[in-house]
This record gives sequence, C-alpha cells and structure tokens, in this order.
Amino acid sequence: MNALSRHAFTLIELLVVVAILAILAGLLLPTLGRATGTARATACLSNLRQIGISMRLYLDDHRNLMPVMQNRPRGATLPAGTSVEEVLGRFLGDAKILQCPNDRERWFEDTGSSYFWNFLLNGQPADQLKLFGMPVRDNRVTLFSDKGNFHATRGKGREKNHLHSDGAVKTFFVMETDPSAP
Repeated sequence: MNALSRHAFTLIELLVVVAILAILAGLLLPTLGRATGTARATACLSNLRQIGISMRLYLDDHRNLMPVMQNRPRGATLPAGTSVEEVLGRFLGDAKILQCPNDRERWFEDTGSSYFWNFLLNGQPADQLKLFGMPVRDNRVTLFSDKGNFHATRGKGREKNHLHSDGAVKTFFVMETDPSAP
C-alpha cells in the first residue's frame, strides 16, 4: 500500500458522513423556520406597539377622542382622509409600520394596512370606551388586530396579534364588559 491510499476515505465512509449531515440538516431546518416565524411575529408585535404610540400621540392632539377611520376593503377606495394610513400617517412616521412581516396574503399592498382597525370605537372618548353601548371594563378593548392568521405557525389561539386600548400588545384577546354597568 502506498502512503496515499492509507489516508483516503472509502466510499462507505463518505456516504456515512453525507447521511449524518443530511440528518442534521433535516433536524435543524424546521427549527430555523420556526425561529424565522417567531422573529417575524416579534416584528409584528413591535409594529403594533408603534401603532399604539401613534394612537397615543393622535389622542393627545385630538382632545382624547378616538379617530374616525375606516378599513379599506380590497379593490375599493374610501373617501379622502378616512383610511388608517391617512388618519394616523403623520403620527406613524413610516407607513411600513402598518405592514406585518408575515403578511403573505398581501393585505398591506391591497388595503394599505395589515391591521384591522376596530371601527366600533370611532370618535369615542378614549377613557370611556363602549362596545355596542356597553362600557368596556378596565379600558382593555382591542384597537387593532392582524387582518389574517399571519402567525399560524405559533399554534392555535396565537395566530393573530392584537393592540389593546391600554397599550398592551398580545397574541390573544378576550372581550370583557363591566357587569356592574347599567
């Protein structure tokens, strides 16, 4: 045997190494995909938090009254000055904040926002919010929600992010009313 053949790999050894690498890659790829999805969901939460700050700035400039805004349907136009991006535009800084990184359904491109505004709150005093005439307990009503199940990879009940009127950004919401209210 010459010196070269003593240090060379056999075909079986190379196939074993390739198989081990394939198994490791198969184990890591789903984890990397979940990590990417989690990062996008976190960026979406950050966007909603920035929208919440923009809402606070809007309320400060408008005597604590909620804006009057409409959600633009796909393929439709709204009266000037009524869409979310127009009403909150100067408070947002960058309209891209209205785009969820996981919005694969193209809501942002088609409607100007990946987030749905709770239009039931239009024009109400921010400190006395009501839904269907009933006072909302602890001022924790949802202001904005994802328009689609953008974060389905996180599991059931965690598909959407929500911005609440108290500034909290959560992945779920429960509508609560004040039982002592008339």
